[in-house]
Amino acid sequence: MSANVRVSALTPPDVLARKGGAPLVCLTAYTTPLARIVDRHCDIVLVGDSVGMVLHGLPSTVGVSLDMMIMHGQAVRRGVEKALLVVDMPFGSYEESPEQAFHNAARIMAETGCGAVKLEGGETMEKTIRFLTRRGIPVMAHIGLTPQTVNTFGGYKVQGRGDDAFHILRDAEAVAEAGAFSVVLEKLTATLADRITKTIPIPTIGIGASRTCDGQILVVDDMLGMFDTFRPKFVKRFAELGEASDVAVASYAREVRSREFPSDAHIFTDGKKGKTE
Repeated sequence: MSANVRVSALTPPDVLARKGGAPLVCLTAYTTPLARIVDRHCDIVLVGDSVGMVLHGLPSTVGVSLDMMIMHGQAVRRGVEKALLVVDMPFGSYEESPEQAFHNAARIMAETGCGAVKLEGGETMEKTIRFLTRRGIPVMAHIGLTPQTVNTFGGYKVQGRGDDAFHILRDAEAVAEAGAFSVVLEKLTATLADRITKTIPIPTIGIGASRTCDGQILVVDDMLGMFDTFRPKFVKRFAELGEASDVAVASYAREVRSREFPSDAHIFTDGKKGKTE
């Protein structure tokens, strides 16, 4: 069943036109309530495959399914009005062939109403990105540390040091030439991210890259401080909602056990209805 498609106020061509301009503000979202908040402040809202780790407790993004991405994409679509909505293509949904990628990307766009899809990979995905963009599917690329293939990197290591810098620069050039309207640079050295940003004609969106990128993105749960066990260097915690939630739940449990909650203010009587009932 197709989603009720709404045209975002911000489109992929609008994002492309922001190259070298005001920084693009980007965050992930996975639910309708949080999407409404993020939409008020951001230019791009990404339904990232990080949802598998953040909301479903998976050890990596590899186990995320296409159905899972579509479900969360539909939820976020209901909360996004002005930002560009982008949905990640999960592992295994686009690597086999350009035709496979088109089939699954078209399904994502039709069923979520998103404005673009994101996929990981540089030169190896050049043909696929060109195939998609020539058939009307806007693509946000993702190079550097690519979480879906993190096992090939030997872990979540900084990319772009030594000879590796040349290959990542070539990845950036390849996705731009193939028609991607922007590219995420994840966990690169600042020197390489600066060079890529100056070299390619499409906006770069950094996550652990450089302050000179054309935009920045973070996983929203990370920047809100929802987790104590995951504190990468590139994440600034703008709140400590995990700690605040723990305090709130502890207070609730204490009041229930002491019968302090519910109080008279939270129960109904047999008398005349009050204004809040």
